[in-house]
Amino acid sequence: MPTPHGSPSWHRGYNRRSALERINNRIDNSFGFEHHFIRGMHKMKLRVGLAFAVMPAMALGHIKQGRAHQMRSLVQTPRQASG
Repeated sequence: MPTPHGSPSWHRGYNRRSALERINNRIDNSFGFEHHFIRGMHKMKLRVGLAFAVMPAMALGHIKQGRAHQMRSLVQTPRQASG
């Protein structure tokens, strides 16, 4: 029996689904896996695994540099010129 639309458990599942879709979109577009030239399952699993390792490492780097608001950003904003 499917979960009733609009129920609390349906909302929890939908929220999880949208978070996974954001991750899948980032993998496809930002890391370039949508148009790839990788051949072989072993190579593909390795590269996707590396991409999954890079995302939390970049988030940790942003936090350690005091840019917690950019935790989910893959690009770095240019710094202000001093002087």
